[in-house]
Amino acid sequence: MAPVGPPSPLAAAPPVKLSPWAAPGSPAAAPAPASADGTDPTVAGPSAGYAGPVVDLLAAGEPTVGDGVAEAPAARRRPDLVLVLSAALVVGVLLGGALGYGIQAQRPPTPLPSLQVARPGYPAAVADAKAVADAAPQPLSIDGDLRKLVIGRPDGTEAWDRTLTDPSWLTIGDIADRSGGADEEFVRLSHGGFRRAAGVEWQKGGTKYRVTLTQFGPDSVTGATLRANDAGADLPFADGANGGVRTETEPTNWAESTETYYYGYAHARRGTVVMEIEVFAPQQVDAGELKDLAKKQWERLA
Repeated sequence: MAPVGPPSPLAAAPPVKLSPWAAPGSPAAAPAPASADGTDPTVAGPSAGYAGPVVDLLAAGEPTVGDGVAEAPAARRRPDLVLVLSAALVVGVLLGGALGYGIQAQRPPTPLPSLQVARPGYPAAVADAKAVADAAPQPLSIDGDLRKLVIGRPDGTEAWDRTLTDPSWLTIGDIADRSGGADEEFVRLSHGGFRRAAGVEWQKGGTKYRVTLTQFGPDSVTGATLRANDAGADLPFADGANGGVRTETEPTNWAESTETYYYGYAHARRGTVVMEIEVFAPQQVDAGELKDLAKKQWERLA
């Protein structure tokens, strides 16, 4: 019997390819044994049946992207309306600015006035000082000597029992002492801007007359106006006069006396000067006589 040699090594089985439609995790098919003649049994011959692995197509499922299938493209979004309007606005502004600049650039330049102007010229003639003074506004008569504006004592009259026989200066105390409330009148004149005063007094046939001009400061026209308005005179005595006259029909007692008198009053204001005329008569005051006296004093203030 002849000796038996070592067995020949078996040929390695070819690798088995997985089907792309196989379900994930399915076992690979076992390799078919090689035939004795060395042919691949998985390859069917002309008359041989298919002997390869059977793959369940239903178990394989649908193909996925990981299996090599391309992803379907996403649907395109429509542009936002706000974004479109914003872009149109920006483009419109740019186009409008460019169009306006182009139109302005085509216009001719506007000529500008000269920076240098002619110097002012003055006449070389010398003015006459006297002519200039005559043409200048004259100061008001009330700014001069106030005593010269007071009417004088008429002829045929006599002095009252006071010292004002001729136009003279009056102090604020002299005026305040005429009324019953001297202290209140003094404070009122002081706060009202009293500046100066002048007056005159006389009597005729038992009737006493008193004329007073009271001037207030330039910044105290209100004081003069209030004093004039407090008089209460209501009958006009001259055209343009801002005052009037008043005569009382009932007698009044003298202070600290039983004697009585009838009172007549006239007043007016020109500027800062208040004109006052008082009449104390044993019978009712003649309004016509009082008007004539007030008119004469008013004309001296003009």
